[in-house]
Amino acid sequence: MPTFAFTYILIAINILMSVLAWNNANFMQKWIFHPVSIARNGDYWRFLTSGFIHADGMHLFFNMFALFSFGLNVEFNLVLHYGELGRYLLIIIYVLAIVASDLPSYFKYKKDMYYSALGASGAVSAMIFASIYFAPLSKISLYFIPIPGFIFGILYLVYCSYMVKNAKDNIGHDAHFYGSVFGFFSALLLYPTGVDSFITQIGSFKPF
Repeated sequence: MPTFAFTYILIAINILMSVLAWNNANFMQKWIFHPVSIARNGDYWRFLTSGFIHADGMHLFFNMFALFSFGLNVEFNLVLHYGELGRYLLIIIYVLAIVASDLPSYFKYKKDMYYSALGASGAVSAMIFASIYFAPLSKISLYFIPIPGFIFGILYLVYCSYMVKNAKDNIGHDAHFYGSVFGFFSALLLYPTGVDSFITQIGSFKPF
């Protein structure tokens, strides 16, 4: 891993923007993802800024812990295959994942005045699934039980798909699902020859 990973820059920006939003209600209202404001007023920056602010410290902590855990692995693999360009590719994937994960919710809620969302979950989900592409057998804890990444990925997508249709909570399950899909296929697009390794690793998996 490079001496200074760009993953740390993403974490720093998330912390800085979240703290600013917590201490300034105007920033929070201007940066949050609000589809109606985008559709009516052209506030397109919300697609991006909403992915760097969080509701509270716990929300920020869990997203940044996941970003630290998986972003560094994705960055390592991108640098391994692209050299220093890999660091910038990480930033590009992360930023595009924020927008891609918000687009379905935008079209779904662009007439709903009361819908809003915030947080890096869509982009972090992209990092998790890009990491799964590079190392599908690496363990990921599910309720403190370590399971192979590719199994976690399947369960996660099934869960998100179910919750998109049935959940009554305030969690952006749409963003989680589409961010995950975007992250996996971004990694595949950038390293297509890794498909063989991905399949081989899964094929070698022995549950017992």
